[in-house]
Amino acid sequence: MKNIVVVIVAAAIVSLRAQPVESPLLAALRWRHIGPFRGGRTVGAAGVPQQPNVFYVGANNGGVWKTTDYGQTWTAIFDEQPTQSIGAVAVAPSDPNVVYVASGEGLQRPDLSVGEGLFRSNDAGRTWQHFHGLGDARQIAALIVDPNDPNRIFVAALGHPYGPNPERGVYRSTDGGRTVQRVLYKDENTGAIDVAFDPSNARTIYAALWAARQGPWEYNNAYVGATSGLFKSTDGGDTWQPLTQGLPTTSDGLSRIGIGAAPGNPRRIYAWVTSRRSALYRSDDAGASWTMMNGDARVWGRGDDFANVRVDPSNADIVYAANTSTYRSTDGGRTFTAIKGAPGGDDYHTIWINPRDPRIILIAADQGATITVNGGETWSSWYNQPTAQMFHVAADNRFPYWLYGGQQESGSAGVASRSDYGAITFRDWHPVGLEEYGYAAPDPLHPGIVFGGKVTRFDERTGDVQQVGPVVVRDGSDRFNRTAPLVFSTADPRALYFASQRLFKTIDGGRSWRIVSGDLTRGQTVVPPSLGIYQDEAKKSEHLGVIYSIAPSPIDRNVVWTGSDDGVLSLTRDGGAHWKNVTPDVKTSPGVVLYAWDKVTQIDASHFDANTAYVSVSRFRVDDLGPQILRTHDGGRTWAPITRGLDGNGPINVVREDPVVRGLLYAGSEHEVYVSFDDGGMWQPMTLNLPHTSVRDLVVHGDDLAVATHGRGFWILDDIAPLRQIARLGDDRRATLSGSPILFKPSVAYRLRRSQNTDTPLPPEVPAAQNPPDGAAIDYWLPADASGPVTLEILTRAGASVRRYSSADAPPPYDEKAFNVPMYWTRPPRALLASKGMHRFVWDLRYPTPGAVQRDFPISAIPHDTPLEPLGVLAVPGVYTVRLTVNGRTLIETLALKMDPRASITAAGLARQFTLATKIADLMNRTYAAARTPEIDALNADLATAYDAVEGADRVPTVQAAKTAAALDARVRRLLSLSVR
Repeated sequence: MKNIVVVIVAAAIVSLRAQPVESPLLAALRWRHIGPFRGGRTVGAAGVPQQPNVFYVGANNGGVWKTTDYGQTWTAIFDEQPTQSIGAVAVAPSDPNVVYVASGEGLQRPDLSVGEGLFRSNDAGRTWQHFHGLGDARQIAALIVDPNDPNRIFVAALGHPYGPNPERGVYRSTDGGRTVQRVLYKDENTGAIDVAFDPSNARTIYAALWAARQGPWEYNNAYVGATSGLFKSTDGGDTWQPLTQGLPTTSDGLSRIGIGAAPGNPRRIYAWVTSRRSALYRSDDAGASWTMMNGDARVWGRGDDFANVRVDPSNADIVYAANTSTYRSTDGGRTFTAIKGAPGGDDYHTIWINPRDPRIILIAADQGATITVNGGETWSSWYNQPTAQMFHVAADNRFPYWLYGGQQESGSAGVASRSDYGAITFRDWHPVGLEEYGYAAPDPLHPGIVFGGKVTRFDERTGDVQQVGPVVVRDGSDRFNRTAPLVFSTADPRALYFASQRLFKTIDGGRSWRIVSGDLTRGQTVVPPSLGIYQDEAKKSEHLGVIYSIAPSPIDRNVVWTGSDDGVLSLTRDGGAHWKNVTPDVKTSPGVVLYAWDKVTQIDASHFDANTAYVSVSRFRVDDLGPQILRTHDGGRTWAPITRGLDGNGPINVVREDPVVRGLLYAGSEHEVYVSFDDGGMWQPMTLNLPHTSVRDLVVHGDDLAVATHGRGFWILDDIAPLRQIARLGDDRRATLSGSPILFKPSVAYRLRRSQNTDTPLPPEVPAAQNPPDGAAIDYWLPADASGPVTLEILTRAGASVRRYSSADAPPPYDEKAFNVPMYWTRPPRALLASKGMHRFVWDLRYPTPGAVQRDFPISAIPHDTPLEPLGVLAVPGVYTVRLTVNGRTLIETLALKMDPRASITAAGLARQFTLATKIADLMNRTYAAARTPEIDALNADLATAYDAVEGADRVPTVQAAKTAAALDARVRRLLSLSVR
């Protein structure tokens, strides 16, 4: 009985400790997108016939986007919804304000994501309703809207990609998606892939069923059943008849079918049929019989990936087929010509043709969406859609640092975390040589050298890419996953690890490799129950796992962990000479089991203890969406599940330990980012403003947290110092946060300048991502609204005032958008807040704006060619005091300000610059306070010019600048003395 009491008490203690932090504490943090602005795989596509400039697209894991200018710019309109995985988008022909979104990629691919049912907007995408009726369909491939009734829709539900489920087939709704009725169904293994109306009669519907299943292994993983086929209903979907005459049968290996009905001739139907007799087929009797029109592999190849066929609304002989290129036939499908892309190139999925003007065509492709308004002569750019599907993320050691990764379908990307030109644009992005699926591994000792893929070496200086992988010509002895892991060791930055089913290591940049393990997978063919009726077929082939994750210890170069995609964990303590299988055992780790094809998505070896590791596991490919994270503190002898607080419907792709604070953990799932302040005892979402897309990888770099999303590119959470300090509060966290205000210790700030770019400004339609805030982030927590003004003061180490802010400060006195403001001038900082919650205020590292206090005339009175609001003098590197006063109580922290590491100016040069700039600023304070005369106005302009010459760059002021300052000083004295008289 005593033992039982002890267990209960211990559980109660754990429960008390494992409490989430109040969500308002995280609210001040914001994710910042940095690109790349290069579209990712997109399958949903719809235009608005009545508004030929308006289009909608749905990216596979990038949400829904809208353009009102023919694709010149795109706007995200779906970010707040619980999924970003999109299978289809449709606009009601009778009401362009009604837009439907079917979630879940309508594809069968190794890197897919699933959705959460149907969504509808009644106001052209401004707001959305979420209907859960098809939530377990997971993949919805097509949706059509009755031309005369915006509430009558038909939906093609494909179903679970990795297992059987009954929520498949064709569904009908007559109330706008609120309720659905299944009208065409075969069984739990057969889903619907396409659906189309007879253009002349919405009571007649065509539908394609597809029996398909994905296996959990990397290759030879697609299986088709014997229940696929093409069907037709002539009574509004109540009954259906199979269409078979002239078409391949199930004995021909019938697979996916795409339907194209001719708007101008309702008896003309095209079908792209994938089978052992793959071809484009045509019916001229409304589907009663079919004739094979074109067997060219260019047109029908890879039908399981594409299979989209569309017909010109005014000419039934003009037909389009989407494949690796987009093809057009003008003779009813007999011959085709490529009009967009190149064979083996771009991969096109969905074609939408404006029924009122067939020259206007929208295509959804692996690179995003592209539009033509002249029948294909020219196309809009897909370099304006930030829907990149990134697999992993790595950061280099440069300043500012860059993020790197492979992008699905588009090679690789390296993106700067901060631009010197005010915003991150195409100037700050470039490919880095690796193939689309792989890791990127920037060399920690040689900036500009990036390894990637299987394995390439990219040299930024020359742009050359060398193949340096351990296997030049594959002979079958190694199995390589397309996202094979490639990581440098932190403990030994010369060591680069790569893996097949065994581990490779190089210490000379890939010039030579050493095999440091045997097979670290299960080494046997196991077919999981999720394959159901396809198990026997799957057993005919050998399916073996690969190492999917490598985790070198940051504190012991001889310790390396690995995890396989078939559920094996391994550990070496002697650099690979000996390995131990540390896969959880139910005898030592009750309740923890790794089954075959449980994918170890990531391992993170602790920065504080060589016996500690964290493991993320995904069972998505065996049809289980549950989250799994494991933890060991004893070198893998025992494991504990740490999943409390995680969404039960989101597989975990990555887990990371903070390298500064022990017990602070981060994780990424198919929908969320999570944080744990107590070593995994409790998790809570930290997705904040990040869209609910698939987070595939995380990296902590300095004081920032960066993520790779598989649909929205790279994002950065700037300055996570508050998270670290919250974690350090330990068990007293809740009591501390519910008590008095807290001023968090600021992170180290860097003295950076924005370049005075004199090039022609980029037009607003050029995509741009935000820089991090210019200055020092100062975070504070108020447990309740302040009773009076909150003040923030910045002081030098000697106690001299640098800057003072108050929540009672007046708002900015002008709208800078009304002026052509140079990039190196800035708006006043956001007002200090006194309301309850977590707040982040950014000190711009400057002294007060010259003349800000004394000026008594409106800014609008200044001529347009006069510089506006010159920035205050930039503070010199050193240690500053931050003083926050709330309700009469003063809180103090120190702030370290460091020099831009790239600058070459000396401390003496900085002192000279600061002294001279301060002198000119003082003169400006005096003249701005004086009565306005033409002479004073001219003097103000000259002072601003001289001030910029001194303050505008991290350089020692020139001799002529110093002489000019002296002359201006004399001129100020003379004019002000005259005004006194």
